[in-house]
Amino acid sequence: MQDNQIIALYFERDELAIKMSAENYGSYCRKIAMNILSNLEDSEECVNDTWYQAWCSIPPQKPNSLAAYFGRITRNCAISKYRANRAKKRFDGITILLSELEDCIPVQSNIEQEMDAKRLAEIINDWLKAIPADDRILFVRRYWFGDTVKSLAKKCGLSQNQMSWRMFKLREKLKNEIEKEGILI
Repeated sequence: MQDNQIIALYFERDELAIKMSAENYGSYCRKIAMNILSNLEDSEECVNDTWYQAWCSIPPQKPNSLAAYFGRITRNCAISKYRANRAKKRFDGITILLSELEDCIPVQSNIEQEMDAKRLAEIINDWLKAIPADDRILFVRRYWFGDTVKSLAKKCGLSQNQMSWRMFKLREKLKNEIEKEGILI
C-alpha cells in the first residue's frame, strides 16, 4: 500500500492504517529502536508507541514521507526510553554513539560554553550538505539511525577498520567545521 493511501486511512480514522503502517515500516522502526536501545522488549514498546503517536497526530499532520515521520517518532521514543533506562543504570545502547561524537560536538558544561542548539544544528546541516553524498549517508546512518560500523562496512564492501577510520575522518572534518565557526569544543 502506498504512503498516500495509508495517510488517507489515518484521516478516515480507519484502524487498517496502523496495520498497514506496521507491515510497511515495522522492521524499519524496530531497527532504529534496537540500534539505540539494544533491547528487544523496549524496542517493541517504542514501535508500538510509534503507531499510537501516529494515530494521535495524523490528522492534523500530513507527513510527506511516512518513513521519515515514523523513523523520527521511533527515534524520539527510543531516546526517551534510553534516558529513562540510563537513569536506572540498566543500558549502554547509545553510549558508544555519543562517545564517538563527544570529541567534535561541544559539551555545555558552563554558561560561557553554552551555545544555541539551533546554531549548532545549522552548522551541522550546512556541513552535511557540503560533504559528498556517500559520506553524508554514512554519517546519518551511523549517528541518526544508529547503524553499527560493522553493518556500514558490509554495505560499503569495506573492513570494519576501514569504516572506523572513515567515520573518524568524518568526525574530524565536522570538528574542524564547528571550530572554524568559532565554537569551542
